[in-house]
Amino acid sequence: MQTAAPIPTASPAGTAIRLRAVAKTFGKGEYAVRALRGVDLDIPSGELTMLVGPSGCGKTTLISILAGLLSRDAGEMTVFGQDLGTLRRDRLAAWRRDAVGFIFQQFNLVPQLSVAENVSVPLVLKGESVGAAVRQANELLATLGLEGRGRSAPLKLSGGQQQRVAIARALIHDPRLLVCDEPTSALDAELGRRVMTLIRDRSRRPDRAVVVVTHDDRIFHLADSIAHMNDGIVDRVARGRQADQPESGEKP
Repeated sequence: MQTAAPIPTASPAGTAIRLRAVAKTFGKGEYAVRALRGVDLDIPSGELTMLVGPSGCGKTTLISILAGLLSRDAGEMTVFGQDLGTLRRDRLAAWRRDAVGFIFQQFNLVPQLSVAENVSVPLVLKGESVGAAVRQANELLATLGLEGRGRSAPLKLSGGQQQRVAIARALIHDPRLLVCDEPTSALDAELGRRVMTLIRDRSRRPDRAVVVVTHDDRIFHLADSIAHMNDGIVDRVARGRQADQPESGEKP
């Protein structure tokens, strides 16, 4: 099985992701929509960074570019020292398979597969046997409060249960980069706290980074830094105790 291009375990000065003037436009001419207008941002290694801002400000576009699901139109970006724009299509696909976990807002579970089979897919794609992958999937599901649900059909689960299945699938292969789009949107306060604590703990290594898009102010305190987006740019980054304190009158 072909492997991804090697990625350094840490980039200079502890920066996992570096973006300079990153831009993205959808459509052409009078139908063009400038989703990103020149994003500058450094995302540290070993930390959890949250992206907040109004709907339509470019958050999901930005994390899709970080994960290699979309290409940028302009600007510079490196992820653990690798410029994804230099990779051939097959190498980029292998890099996503091996290095990235993505929690989609719409879950994107495969209805023809069981819950455990959905979670096991990243391991199987990396060469793990189906049996071993399903066993690991069931163990991870249990930590997320889904013990005994491995044989269930995903569409038989509640929205919150489906979200936890999607989270388990993104975590199962221990990705270097974990990207999350509204990971607590269908969870109550206690489940959201448990899930985000698990996600945060995964970031605490020098060769890891977690980026979370969220509107959930209940979890802001778990962030090491919060990048505030508006109209396609990052206009403010707060760190430490300031991270969970939006400016007066500002909505997340």
